[in-house]
This record gives sequence, structure tokens and C-alpha cells, in this order.
Amino acid sequence: MTVLGMDACRGGWVAIAVDERGYVGGLVESSLAKVEAEAIARWGVTTIVIDIPIGLPDNGSRTADTEARRFIQPRGSSVFPTPVRAALESESYAEARVASVARSGKSLSAQAYAMRERILDVDSYVNDARVRVLEGHPEVSFRAMSGAALLEPKKTLEGAMLRTELLAGEGIVIPPDVRKSLKPAALDDILDAASMAWTALRVEAGTVESFPRVPELFSDGTPSAIWF
Repeated sequence: MTVLGMDACRGGWVAIAVDERGYVGGLVESSLAKVEAEAIARWGVTTIVIDIPIGLPDNGSRTADTEARRFIQPRGSSVFPTPVRAALESESYAEARVASVARSGKSLSAQAYAMRERILDVDSYVNDARVRVLEGHPEVSFRAMSGAALLEPKKTLEGAMLRTELLAGEGIVIPPDVRKSLKPAALDDILDAASMAWTALRVEAGTVESFPRVPELFSDGTPSAIWF
């Protein structure tokens, strides 16, 4: 049983494959379809967990984001509010902000809008995926691994070491030279993808949890939850 964790990175998507024995391999591709095709061909993956929102709200906010933010305090800002669908489908940032205020009562950050293409790519992809695809969030998964709040930001040396150690404690040992084979993905992207792979293992084992416990449904009909 091999599963895959994915995260967005510069130039595309980085994916880490793991099984019950630990790290299996990694890859970087320009599109979700290419990642899926190669992962199935190489490893026969059965489940993918990805660090991108799945299930887009029509109005207001997602319970998944609210509960996840509370769970990872004091690093709650790592979970950004998922934009409403109308904002993501707007053609400009100015139009997106107007749509966001109209539908959620709040404006839209530039950071959230910058993820527009990634979110819409995943939104389109999940309906045609050949394997099970679920949403995760690295900081939620790392918090679950540690059993306590993580104080060190992931982009610091201390934060990267802590997250590497947490993964190793779960049997996922990331090779020290992995960045060479997964260029241009940054180390934090690789670790995030590995944490999503850890979550995918829990999905297969039946031990996974989610925020909320019962996924929400919006007009797109896609169950919306953050799994960990």
C-alpha cells in the first residue's frame, strides 16, 4: 500500500510517496495530472492527500478552516480562510475582493488570491481523479504528530529540524539529499508533502481524523474537510 502527499511548489507540485515501511520516493511535476499518472505508474498509489482546499464555500467560511486554526494555535495564521467560489472565479483581484465582501462579509487577502489558480486546478482535478484525493494541512498533521503546539516556524532551521524529527518518529525518514532530486521544491515544501503522505497512511489505516468530524457540503457537492 503506497500513498502520496502533495504540496504546491515553485514550478508545479511536489509529491512524496510512502508506505508502511517509510519513505518510498518523490517527484516534481508541472501538473496534477502528471503527478497522478507518474505516481500510479511508479508506485501504484491508492490515496492522495494534498495541501490545497477541497470543497469551496458559496458564502461565509468553512468549518474546517475555523477548527484547524484553533487546533494549531499559536500558529493559527498558517491556515488561511478559503475564499468563496465567486471570489476565486473572478478575473481580477479587485473583482475578487468585491465578491468576497458580498459573499462572506470579509475582503480577500492578496496571499489567498495568489493561490487562485492552484485552488481552481485542484477543484477541477478532484472530480476526474483516478484515486481517492483528500485535503490536509501540514501544520495540522505536524501538530497531531507532536501532541503539542509547534512554536518554531517551518521556514526556520529549528522548525525544519523539528518537522523532520517528527516525520522520522513516525517512520518517514527523508533522505538528506532529497532536495537535489526534487528541485526546484524548497525543503519546507518537501516536508509539507511528507506530512500529507503521513495523513494518507492514516486514511488507509482507518485512523484518520478530520475537521469537522462530518465534512461540510457546499453547492459543488464535494465533501469539505481537513484530514489528519
